[in-house]
Amino acid sequence: MSTIRTLVVPRAGMLEVEETPEPPLDEGRFRAETLYSGLSAGTELTWYRGTSPYLTSSWDAELGLFDPARSAQSFPVRRLGYMEVARVTDSRTPAVAEGAVVAMAYGHASVVHADPVTQHVVPLPADLDPQLGVYVAHLGPICANGVLHAAADAGGTELHDGVAGRLVAVVGGGAIGLLVGLLARVHGAAEVVVIDPTPQRRAAAEGLGLAAVDDTPDLARHLKTRWRHGPADHGADVVFQCRGQAAALATALRLARPQASVIDLAFYTGGAPDLALGEEFHHNGLSMRCAQIGRVPRGLAHRWDRARLSRETLDLLATAGDLVRAHLLTDVVAFDDAPALFADLSARRRHVLSAILRYTAA
Repeated sequence: MSTIRTLVVPRAGMLEVEETPEPPLDEGRFRAETLYSGLSAGTELTWYRGTSPYLTSSWDAELGLFDPARSAQSFPVRRLGYMEVARVTDSRTPAVAEGAVVAMAYGHASVVHADPVTQHVVPLPADLDPQLGVYVAHLGPICANGVLHAAADAGGTELHDGVAGRLVAVVGGGAIGLLVGLLARVHGAAEVVVIDPTPQRRAAAEGLGLAAVDDTPDLARHLKTRWRHGPADHGADVVFQCRGQAAALATALRLARPQASVIDLAFYTGGAPDLALGEEFHHNGLSMRCAQIGRVPRGLAHRWDRARLSRETLDLLATAGDLVRAHLLTDVVAFDDAPALFADLSARRRHVLSAILRYTAA
């Protein structure tokens, strides 16, 4: 009997490979063997460290509220990750062909039985490096949706409407920030500046054709002096905030020109208790918009969905995949070495921009 190997967090600070028997394949579903799965370090380390808000409260999707009276998840955590590429080995649905290589979001597991009716399945082009496919089902759409929110705030309906000809700042040079900056550049931004204190991330941004600067105390004054639109009108046309720290959000607010929007894609596990909303946010009449993959901008649902956001990601990779492969995808690690990788990342002994796990099927 074959087994499915899955990464599991049995308790905070520990990652194990769990083996379970593989069930029979049901009609209407397909079986796929994982080739690669991407690591979303910011989210996955919250499960590994035990800091995820889902461990201390539950999410009421109907009311849109967290309930601190009960938790939605407890250890062991058996679902980590959302960046998978797999090869279909058996299909009992005409929707997915055997032999196809697909991008999905099901977590770090060696085998998946999937239902194409209820799950997001993206067939990958034959000429796409399958390692780059880890960005297609979820992470790339997150980034494209952020750019789409900027377009909606500008009164547009297409990705270029929010960035073309505009001065763009991206706070945070992790995988999401770099892909957002690359999308902005490809869609015609006049200038894109990535702000991050880590030299490796700034080097990656420059490799992608973006400007990159450190987050220094005089950064806002420097950029606003250079980015002048008129009297008492200085700063970025749009700011994408992609780093889950209150200080990064404060930087994003300081960089924006009056009445501009800050598009926030970050996840603040520690909250933002020191955020001074009585300063630039109030005096410059700014807007903050949270862009989450669960919803596209209000009014654009008839034009945009996750499938289209994935197609935009494929278009980006067709245009700039070589750059992404060279400068963003920094680490390829064997699946069995994942526990050591998580431990090193959690202890900050190792820095990665974007890491993927390689399975034996690859």
